[in-house]
Amino acid sequence: MLTSRLLAKVERRLKGAGLPLAVRLWDGTMLGEAQAAQVKVTVKTPRALVALANPSMGRLAETYVEQQIDVEGAARDVVRISEALSNGQSEVRRSRRRLQPWVWHPRFFDRKAIRYHYDVSDDFFGLWLDRRRVYSCAYFRRADDTLEIAQEQKLDHICRKLKLAPGERFLDIGCGWGALVMWAAERYGVRSLGVTLSQNQHDYARARIRELGLQDRCEVRLLDYRDVPDDGSFDKIASIGMFEHVGRGKLPVYFGKIHRLLRPGGLVMNHGITLNSLQQKELGSGIGEFVDRYVFPGGELTHLSQVIAAMSAQGLECWDVESLRSHYARTLWQWVERLEADRAAALAAVGEKLYRIWHIYMAGSAHAFERGWISVYQVLAGKPLANGTLALPATRDYIYAR
Repeated sequence: MLTSRLLAKVERRLKGAGLPLAVRLWDGTMLGEAQAAQVKVTVKTPRALVALANPSMGRLAETYVEQQIDVEGAARDVVRISEALSNGQSEVRRSRRRLQPWVWHPRFFDRKAIRYHYDVSDDFFGLWLDRRRVYSCAYFRRADDTLEIAQEQKLDHICRKLKLAPGERFLDIGCGWGALVMWAAERYGVRSLGVTLSQNQHDYARARIRELGLQDRCEVRLLDYRDVPDDGSFDKIASIGMFEHVGRGKLPVYFGKIHRLLRPGGLVMNHGITLNSLQQKELGSGIGEFVDRYVFPGGELTHLSQVIAAMSAQGLECWDVESLRSHYARTLWQWVERLEADRAAALAAVGEKLYRIWHIYMAGSAHAFERGWISVYQVLAGKPLANGTLALPATRDYIYAR
């Protein structure tokens, strides 16, 4: 009886939505016009009808990840139709009241969360990242830029904004697989230190540093950013795709730490994903819940204005802000395409469930950037000298001059 009611509700929703979507049930019954469908969903169990009868983007993603449904169609069409089927409820909405053990981000939780996300499989990440394994948005200068070129352009864009110079001490907080610290040491002559909580990233980066012969000016440590000594000896600091893991309540701790690590006159670049709503705290339509459960345990987003306020409150003067929202959408779609192209190898590396998590997560994130629900900003700030000055040019020309 319950299955019959759910099935009737699914049929009404599909007819009312008028989407190029067909649904095949576990018994072979077809709902919708299969020939005209851009996306085809195979329902493998009656339990999955709950998600289709009362859909949200997060619930649909979870049903896909848990292999209760199979989906055929281009990833762009899948997430677009998922949004439409969910009655457009995917804008940022009120956050749930969540009293989770990670709310204060204790060190043991942050370490566990980072390793859950990043210590999946180096072979897996190697399938769809660029050859330097840069796991953040690329910087596309031209329409025909490859992902490899665009990621190198992003690394250089950061180094130029920070005005890296030979002999300076440079810190990369949450350094990933070490691409930025190696690029900065090799091309700008700085003494680079990267810190990460991921064992896999740490081991990979150290091996690459040895291969490149950069041990004398480049190092990666398995270290919590809170444990970097407060000696104020870094000339420049970068944080790329890291502060999303910190937690809103810990932003004063985070930016306060950066302020203490910087020498007077030093510069910091904070590059991170933000919400585009001032009032809300997570993406709606179940997206926030899905990401918290399957992808980034304890991850939290905030609005750009709150990031700038948190930096300013700790004595960091914001000097330049740049949105790279369109760049991240393009990057993510390329990652999705590369992952799909090597699906067999990805399944061999991590199995079906993790493949599906990353596949739908990246496709959904690309869609969210395109729709303007989230953005990504590079915020360049500095720790002024006692007389209030910062050694930065009056214009942005220095970033782009060749």
